Amino acid sequence: MARRGWGGTPPAGDEEASARIVAAAVELIGERGTTSIAEVADALGVIRQTVYRYFPTVDALLQAAAVQSVGAFLDRLADHLRGVHDPAEAVVEGIVFTLEQVPRAPHLRLMLAGEHSHTEAIASRQAMAFGMTMIRRFDVEWPAHGYDEVRLRELVEFQLRIMQSFFISRGPAARCG
Repeated sequence: MARRGWGGTPPAGDEEASARIVAAAVELIGERGTTSIAEVADALGVIRQTVYRYFPTVDALLQAAAVQSVGAFLDRLADHLRGVHDPAEAVVEGIVFTLEQVPRAPHLRLMLAGEHSHTEAIASRQAMAFGMTMIRRFDVEWPAHGYDEVRLRELVEFQLRIMQSFFISRGPAARCG
């Protein structure tokens, strides 16, 4: 018996197919806290090889889902820091908020603190781009405090590396903000 892939509505092209796969993964991770290639394929009504065509590993798929979900996290972070104008306070609060929220955000937890974590890549080009997007959303006038583009990138790298150390080893005692 032949299966009708994509729920009877095949994508118009590779870009749409990839977007549907990521959307299905995001939804499943939100419901279950994780997912697999087989679960995503089943949710879309396709065979696993179809998903593998776009995402050769579960790690690649989970990373794409995390990237898709990062916008909502950045919105929550910006809301949390609204009205904080001091650079030091904004940076510390941003780090603390992130460390407290990642365990509660299944998409980010998978990438930063779980079996499929990629904390070794926390200062990657992609992570730096997210960090720059994040820090620019703070209510801080960075140039007024002496931060040009180079210094801002250095600050973002510092933040990412501090968070990396906590994701890798939280320490012996439970911590809170």
